[in-house]
Amino acid sequence: MSASDKASPHVNGGPGAGFDPKGPLDPGRALVPHVMRLNEQRVLRGFWPKMRKVVAHVPFAADALALWFCARDEETPLAAKGMMFAALAYFVMPFDAVPDFIAGLGYTDDAAVIMAVLAIVGRHLKPRHRAAAKAAVERLRAERG
Repeated sequence: MSASDKASPHVNGGPGAGFDPKGPLDPGRALVPHVMRLNEQRVLRGFWPKMRKVVAHVPFAADALALWFCARDEETPLAAKGMMFAALAYFVMPFDAVPDFIAGLGYTDDAAVIMAVLAIVGRHLKPRHRAAAKAAVERLRAERG
């Protein structure tokens, strides 16, 4: 089987090889196992520091946290986790379509990605994920004073 015949031709030197783990995320590859692991690593490393910094400024903080808790839940299907981690990795990335430091606009693209993923896989969010997210938002906002 040649690289172009594979379901994922970019793997192992096919077209598109040279994947840059620090480069922009390609939503078309969000469910490729290697990309899923990479997204999960990005999120595990950067989610809480970013959330602590922005929890008071972004109206979608509870939604992002609910995705976090759902993505970490063993009962959540793998494909849904992949989509959730891709959206959260986009949120964590410092450089995206609209840089986060632009006042008033910086998080609009992040909010759109979070809302799109919620529309696609939101049925996997359980009341316990929402409750954990609400408690985390309250705790983080109290920490910031």
